[in-house]
Amino acid sequence: MYEPIRTKSVHTSADHADFPHRSREDELDIQLAGHLGALLAVTDELGLTAEGDRIAAQVARLRGAPPARHAGRTDAPAPALRRRAHALAGRALVVAASRADTAVAILAAEAMDAHTAALSPTDRSAHWVGRR
Repeated sequence: MYEPIRTKSVHTSADHADFPHRSREDELDIQLAGHLGALLAVTDELGLTAEGDRIAAQVARLRGAPPARHAGRTDAPAPALRRRAHALAGRALVVAASRADTAVAILAAEAMDAHTAALSPTDRSAHWVGRR
């Protein structure tokens, strides 16, 4: 009733040795370094030098090179930056837990706590409205 497929599948005809492959751990390292790099930019934007240095050390460990630091300051309001930093730290925490990186998990959890504590109660409630 149906005509048989006469060509090989593209999934089986490709030689897998021709393509570079990364391990799951490598992919998680790349993802974690990306989240931490974004967190570093927001942390630098807030002017939190000590916290930024701790994050930069972890990014350098994951990437094998020191990260670029955010030198410019924008006019973004601090509560918005704090909420952004909290979200980025949360993403980093999830990936760090997935790859069992205790140092980054602790760093990310501390960052989340610090940014939550720095927000006023009205800023905190505005952050969680509609996020269920």
